[in-house]
Amino acid sequence: MIEVLAKLGRGPVFLAGEMLECVITFTNPLSASSTSASSEMLAWASAQIHCQFHASENRVALPPSDGSKHDVQAENETVFVPNRGERGQCILSTPPKILFCDLRLDPGESKSYSYCETLPVDGPPSFRGQSVKYVYKLTIGCQRVNSPIKLLRVPFRVLVLHGLKDYQFPQDEAVAPSNPFLEEEEGLKKDSRLADLATELLMVATSRRSLHLYNISNTRGKVGTFCIFKTVYKIGEDVIGTFNFSEGDIPCLQFSVSLQTEESIQEEFQRRRGQPVSFTVHARHQESCLHTAQSSFSLPIPLSSTPGFTTNIVSLKWRLHFEFVTSGESAGTCLVRGSQSEAVTWTGVEQMEVDTFSWDLPIKVLPTNPILASYVSQFSSTNSITI
Repeated sequence: MIEVLAKLGRGPVFLAGEMLECVITFTNPLSASSTSASSEMLAWASAQIHCQFHASENRVALPPSDGSKHDVQAENETVFVPNRGERGQCILSTPPKILFCDLRLDPGESKSYSYCETLPVDGPPSFRGQSVKYVYKLTIGCQRVNSPIKLLRVPFRVLVLHGLKDYQFPQDEAVAPSNPFLEEEEGLKKDSRLADLATELLMVATSRRSLHLYNISNTRGKVGTFCIFKTVYKIGEDVIGTFNFSEGDIPCLQFSVSLQTEESIQEEFQRRRGQPVSFTVHARHQESCLHTAQSSFSLPIPLSSTPGFTTNIVSLKWRLHFEFVTSGESAGTCLVRGSQSEAVTWTGVEQMEVDTFSWDLPIKVLPTNPILASYVSQFSSTNSITI
């Protein structure tokens, strides 16, 4: 028996273009003092990153695939197929890397290997929607002699920030003399610079503030105004907006604001012409506002959510969805006098005519620092199997 442990040192969330590093440890757990202790042998081990794509048959019409179905191969084959047995299609993969051949472990002995690979910048982000899914995994394959291949899958999350792949780092920025023995450290330095660049780009894009004012009105007149200071956010930020009903001609009884994503399939891949778009609500604020002059809301963008993106099959956009309930009568008739005595009590009317209408405001949601997103990730940094 050999235990295989894979650990992502920095966490399970990465930016496309970053270097993924995983330490894989093989251990023979039997104690040397045990009478049944014996050496264990592995023929080989290999690792590879792949992105698995799955689409709902009721919503997406994909062209027939002419690729071979690797997942139906016999278990005793010696071919390393990382996505064997997985649903959907493998749309992206890195070249496989051999970790070792012919590994012998004595009782209580363990050996570790480091797997490093740059995540492709031209792939989609991790996404689990109602119509499609994009799932990234690092798969480690191991095999004993004359035994079936065992696979250890390490799921992780990928965030895509557009513009990173077009940036060229200066070639002569280092003043110190070059050292041929520091290639790995230079690679890590470049990866760190990429993360710093992403953080800087995100900060610049989401820190720009300018007053955006919108008049809220229906067919009968003005209800109020809505104010928001920016329309570009990072996941993990709060969307803050304010209402001013003091200058409205139509009394607003209630409003609600929903933070939503709009998942739409490209026209050529739609199962039915004009099929409806899928919406997902991530946060919602509702408030009764009769005789309220000003109000506000704050909606958090979950760190676990997917920033907006577009592929050849699906598009994900973010928006604020507003719903207003207004009175069909004037503000004065919304209250009735309940007593003719000196102590006057005003109560709300039992029935009144209302009008409802909605409004959508598109916003842009970008990724955030992957280290911050790792704190709330559903994936574990450590995965293991026993073979």
